[in-house]
Amino acid sequence: MRLLLVEDDNHVAAALSAVLARHGFDVTHARSGEEALQALVPEGVGFGVILLDLGLPDQDGYEVCGKIRKRTSTPVIMVTARSDVRSRIHGLNLGADDYVVKPYDTGELLARIHAVSRRTAHEDAPDGAETALRLGPVHIELPTRQVSVDGSIVQLTRKEFDLLALLAQRPGVVFRREQIISEVWRTSWEGTGRTLEVHVASLRAKLRMPALIETVRGVGYRLVAPGS
Repeated sequence: MRLLLVEDDNHVAAALSAVLARHGFDVTHARSGEEALQALVPEGVGFGVILLDLGLPDQDGYEVCGKIRKRTSTPVIMVTARSDVRSRIHGLNLGADDYVVKPYDTGELLARIHAVSRRTAHEDAPDGAETALRLGPVHIELPTRQVSVDGSIVQLTRKEFDLLALLAQRPGVVFRREQIISEVWRTSWEGTGRTLEVHVASLRAKLRMPALIETVRGVGYRLVAPGS
């Protein structure tokens, strides 16, 4: 996903860009409101999410948000030290999709980025968009969160289903451990690695298909479609 980071502090931007890059984001850094608006020509094509700091040197961040919203429907997450409720309400009324207060937990920020991008993708999905995934004998019903193998229902926990659905949406693609933790557990990697390993092992056992989820040593996991 391409992401536009609007932040005038180069040190903050560099640190955050590094974290985002490790989680698979292609970051464009704008140091002012004007740079941000120029990056959105034509009409914000290509950006999945905009992270907008409010303390910009040339324009108030609220003003920039209003201008962004007139140009594009790309999700905007305001990132600011202004924590009062009135500021949050004002930002949301201007068209921001979410509001994160500094200092923030990186895992929470990543979770909010993924949440607004998924919500937007769902809202923009055309009628008849795919609601089920089939991988050989494995059938995954996304709306009902039901999984079956050869027609027999397999009882999964919520996190087991989320993990399987994430991998199954892109068979053969390697998902980094950090990315999986961010999307499924809505937190950062530290201290959650063992939990991921346990859930992968549980999925392999419950589906009775140990080769379905392949471990890519030092990187993460990928789903191997039966017969591929």
